[in-house]
Amino acid sequence: MNPSALLADLVLLVHFGIVLFVVGGLLFVLLGNVFRPRLHWPWVNTRFFRGLHLAAIAVVVAQSWLGMQCPLTTLEHGLRIQAGQGGYQGSFIQHWVHQWMFFQAPHWVFVLAYTVFAAAVCWAWWRWPPARR
Repeated sequence: MNPSALLADLVLLVHFGIVLFVVGGLLFVLLGNVFRPRLHWPWVNTRFFRGLHLAAIAVVVAQSWLGMQCPLTTLEHGLRIQAGQGGYQGSFIQHWVHQWMFFQAPHWVFVLAYTVFAAAVCWAWWRWPPARR
């Protein structure tokens, strides 16, 4: 397989991991606090985890409000073209991860969704503030 195609798949998987962290992070914060006596997940309230999570969604929202494309998407696309894949045609991994991550909608839908999600993250920060040492 072409090295550029492999790098493109790697960038896509990293991107997918970040998406899982942003979406799953809020889910873990909610579950870890709502079911605190049962789950015993003190890590969901560490300043490091919560700060990283808030920063990640803040970057996504800022990019969407500014009309910027994610740098990881740009990098992956460039690598796919360099590999001769002409954009978004490629490996098995690329095909299925793209099915989960990218869908067609007007730009305003994404801006609204990201903003509402960021508001939920901020609400969770206010509702269950990160633990102080």
